[in-house]
Amino acid sequence: MLDPQTSSTRQPLHPDHVQGGFAFEVQDRVPGELGRTGTITTPHGIIRTPAFIPVATKATVKAVRPEEMSELGTQAVLANAYHLNLQPGTDVLDAAGGLSKFMNWPGPTFTDSGGFQVMSLGVGFKKVIQMDASRVTNDEAISAEHERRAFVDDDGVTFTSHIDGSKHRFTPEISMRLQHEIGADIIFAFDELTTLFNTRDYQEESLERTRLWAERCLSAHRDLTEQRCHKPYQALFGVLQGAQYEDLRRKAAGDLGRMVVDGQEFDGFGIGGALEKENLGTIVRWVSEELPENKPRHLLGISEPEDFFTAIENGADTFDCVQPSRVARTGRVYTPDGYFNIPQAKYKKDFSPIQEGCGCYTCQHYSKAYLHHLFKAKEMLYSTLCTIHNEYFTVKLVDDIRTSITEGRFAEFRDDALDRYKGKT
Repeated sequence: MLDPQTSSTRQPLHPDHVQGGFAFEVQDRVPGELGRTGTITTPHGIIRTPAFIPVATKATVKAVRPEEMSELGTQAVLANAYHLNLQPGTDVLDAAGGLSKFMNWPGPTFTDSGGFQVMSLGVGFKKVIQMDASRVTNDEAISAEHERRAFVDDDGVTFTSHIDGSKHRFTPEISMRLQHEIGADIIFAFDELTTLFNTRDYQEESLERTRLWAERCLSAHRDLTEQRCHKPYQALFGVLQGAQYEDLRRKAAGDLGRMVVDGQEFDGFGIGGALEKENLGTIVRWVSEELPENKPRHLLGISEPEDFFTAIENGADTFDCVQPSRVARTGRVYTPDGYFNIPQAKYKKDFSPIQEGCGCYTCQHYSKAYLHHLFKAKEMLYSTLCTIHNEYFTVKLVDDIRTSITEGRFAEFRDDALDRYKGKT
């Protein structure tokens, strides 16, 4: 493990930087495991970790006002450089004073580099691919009935917009410029997303490409930070790939964990790439054992209850995922006793809330019967109310995990919560 220190402060590169810099401090730990609590300090506030970061892809969590996201306990949100570049354009956000001001969100913000969207939209695969990776190895594979829209070379990626078919180009330097214009507190290095379809040889080639892109991101980030010294400092996280291969994951963590370019190093790290669900904890542990102890680790695209517990005890600090809002719009709602689907006929005359005792706005004011009616009537209010509940449930679950670590009862809380969620109690 690199650097045993337990705190890290990234100082502004120029004394004119406003609102301070970026810092991370480790606090409590899970005995015998890599899990910990901590605080991430940003120009727009503090994030207490572990924390779930809801996804506001296009500068909004779909169907929910930013004020409501704050009221339900959200500490930070994550927007996407790919989508904001296409609409409305990152120059618009820059002129508005950055993402926080543009969307009226006062707290910390993240932006994904756009690498995941460029490649996932380009081949049509989701982040977690449920397949036997040992039997499927095709570097040119794309999802069924999907036309390839992204083409990678050593300099960057050329892709076709999913909106209007226009051609675009992302390179590490372009991604850094776009994210600086968006103005998020935490931004991510541009990387190549591989899938579990790709061969071992391609994974090695891609890992080296992502390493070289990471160096270019650090260089571009430093230049942009100096040019925009009147803006708050933006922390840059490196992204770790390597699929399901231990040596590649550890190599990625070691390479980026030690990387310094012109005095600039990564402020934290994102664990990315497609992976098999059953290997999630193992992969997180591999990289956590190699990464600096004094920097935060963000697991990209995870939100299922069992995944939180597994990832946290193996060293992950923060998470983001569209799942809570996405499934809410299709009828699924989460509770400590598992999830269920509101559109089912049995809820037509059920006048109880989604979850008894839940503190969210929806459960405090509305019944399953009313939500069932809204869904069947195709009323937009349905999406708002059920998204509020799902986001509240997810944010609170990770908050409760954090509390259990602080109080020294993580293992007990994990076992009780998962037994209840899976219907074993």
